[in-house]
Amino acid sequence: MKNIRNFCIIAHIDHGKSTLADRLLQSTGTISDRDMMDQVLDDMDLEREKGITIKSHAIQINYKHRNGEMYTLNLIDTPGHVDFSYEVSRALAACEGALLLVDAAQGIQAQTISNLYLAIDNNLEIIPVINKIDMDGAMIDEVRDQIIELIGCKPEDILLASGRTGLGVPEILEAIVARIPSPKGDPEAPLQALIFDSVFNSFRGIIVYYRILNGRISKGEKVKFQATGTEYGADEVGILKLALSPQPSVECGDVGYIITGIKNAKEVKVGDTIVSAARPAEAIKGFEEVKPMVFAGIFPVETDAFEELRNCMDKLQLNDASLTFELETSQALGFGFRCGFLGMLHMEIIQERLEREFNQTVITTVPNVSFIAYSTRGQRIVVNNPTEMLDPTQMDRIEEPFIKAQIITKPEYIGNIITLCLGKRGILLNQSYLTTTRVELQFEMPLTEIVFDFYDKLKSQTRGYASFDYHPIGYRDSDIVKMDILLNGDKVDALSALIHRSRSSDFGRKLCEKLKELLPRQQFQIAIQAAVGAKVISRETISALRKDVTAKCYGGDISRKRKLLEKQKEGKKRMRQIGNVEIPQEAFLAVLKLDD
Repeated sequence: MKNIRNFCIIAHIDHGKSTLADRLLQSTGTISDRDMMDQVLDDMDLEREKGITIKSHAIQINYKHRNGEMYTLNLIDTPGHVDFSYEVSRALAACEGALLLVDAAQGIQAQTISNLYLAIDNNLEIIPVINKIDMDGAMIDEVRDQIIELIGCKPEDILLASGRTGLGVPEILEAIVARIPSPKGDPEAPLQALIFDSVFNSFRGIIVYYRILNGRISKGEKVKFQATGTEYGADEVGILKLALSPQPSVECGDVGYIITGIKNAKEVKVGDTIVSAARPAEAIKGFEEVKPMVFAGIFPVETDAFEELRNCMDKLQLNDASLTFELETSQALGFGFRCGFLGMLHMEIIQERLEREFNQTVITTVPNVSFIAYSTRGQRIVVNNPTEMLDPTQMDRIEEPFIKAQIITKPEYIGNIITLCLGKRGILLNQSYLTTTRVELQFEMPLTEIVFDFYDKLKSQTRGYASFDYHPIGYRDSDIVKMDILLNGDKVDALSALIHRSRSSDFGRKLCEKLKELLPRQQFQIAIQAAVGAKVISRETISALRKDVTAKCYGGDISRKRKLLEKQKEGKKRMRQIGNVEIPQEAFLAVLKLDD
């Protein structure tokens, strides 16, 4: 065990994590030059295109130190985006050390700090690395000062590297061996292994990745998953190279995988503990269920494709355990699913994966968050969907989720950011200068306000110079109302939204105007109304397509023309009673782009 090192790389999005991992693998000969490509650990097309890590990966590196000893380095890669912070926290719990990567051109950003705090909470040894030092805009001395101020290390502890050229990689490998402690644990104790990830393989079922804290795991042994209480035989165990590498057993302190033939995603949970069925041990503390933050309906465009969509959602959930869904029906869209996501990026990725990997074109309804309503009888009801909202006469109060947001930016954009956040019902908690050119602002804000377009607006207000991170801080009382959209008096449930009363009239007006542009004109008049309860707060009218029935009347008496127009009016009235309004798909997406 003294020659094992478990470490991960933490950084803000786009600071060169995957590129540095490529160089570590290449320089130690873990990957042959023939197999080498950019972002080798990101095996999804989507990850390569967007340049982000969506699923974390683990890989074992064999490193020969200059003293002649061989070391086993387990690199547990972590996703960088704020939506996947639970996965990051479990990956950190499986390590003893972390490389803190900071871009030499961009300096410290919001996620650098939040991931660093997560690592410190897990008592990890931090090795600071300044990456991209070969770039023209590299500010090595300034960034070094920022790191010293943030973590209080010595200047000589900070390593300089370039993931692109491989500069400084040998020094990083030596620092990993020298500074990160070897795993502690008792090989003879009962088995305790922490699950930090799982992936689905269509032939072999679910492959579970774990780190052994005590004991060992052998092929053929009976194991038990503590959170679900289910027992399985270990059909195959092994270590993680670029491909899976089977072994007779995986020892204490090591990182490995287990295949037990599980086909159901709900039976494997990230953060759970694997123990031996014969000698059960206690579960490792820190396990939590992943909590979805944003909810939206996903419906097939063609109603016949519902069963196919259900199969695709099941397969996708096996690959992404943080996706939750349940059945839902809508009058406007038919059968579909109510899905829970970790955030807006997660929702976008699921939608894109459904289209790419499963050829499913879907309609996504307005995303919203989960509220807690209390009835006058004292019942507590979780409201994930506008249709679940209680009648105002039966409701005592409603609470909405709040977050603590951390924004790091340049001083010249402070005014824009404060205006933006206060406009989103935010409360400024703290403002502190990290350096003369970087300010950290902390706000408390309702999650509802950042679900739509907050991140895009923040980027445009600050010309891309702001970084943003948040974490939930609980529920608070709020004045939330349900706003319905009516077309000719009929409610369109897929366009309903739960919104703060102060924002409802403005939101309703904008939505009605947008729908007026998008809905095709019919032979009859269409009234578009936004209503809160029985009170209509906004109205737009789409006039009917009319034929010029008086064209054949040359001159003559006005009463003849009047009679023809009255006759046409009667026909329009009848048509309105039987006519129905087709809603194009763009109308459902319009809600997301109201402020464009």
